Amino acid sequence: MRVWKFGNDIDTDAIIPGRFLTIYDPAELAKHAFEGTRDEFAREVREGDVVVAGSNFGCGSSREHAPLALLGAGIRVVVAKSFARIFYRNAVNTGLLPLVCAGAGEIRDGDTISVDLGGGFIEVNGKRLAVEPVPGFLKSIVDAGGLVAYAKSLDEVETCSTR
Repeated sequence: MRVWKFGNDIDTDAIIPGRFLTIYDPAELAKHAFEGTRDEFAREVREGDVVVAGSNFGCGSSREHAPLALLGAGIRVVVAKSFARIFYRNAVNTGLLPLVCAGAGEIRDGDTISVDLGGGFIEVNGKRLAVEPVPGFLKSIVDAGGLVAYAKSLDEVETCSTR
């Protein structure tokens, strides 16, 4: 997974500028991800790439458009030293995995990393960096593709078990 590195305090307006909030399709939002902040991102990002940032990633306005734009761009994991609380929850709710990694500052733009959730680490340049454990119920939501898909899957299980 190739790294797109960002600094501290990346707000939701940097991830997806407010003028695009009338768009709800993740693929269309992706065309404008980081527009005005890092214009090459939308052109060059590839499925499976990873965004890595410093502290307070996703601060600012509460909008699901920010994680949706990243998902539309093929990003499935964001690694940061810390996340704004509302972005963290919006990420999980839309199916984007936010990973907290105190050592995120050691990761450089363009690095290739691998994520081992079971082992609780990210590997980059032959070095393992610990990530905070993801609670099982949050991982289940992300694995289902977001909160709506997760709720539907529970509803299906409930419907099947009552027959």
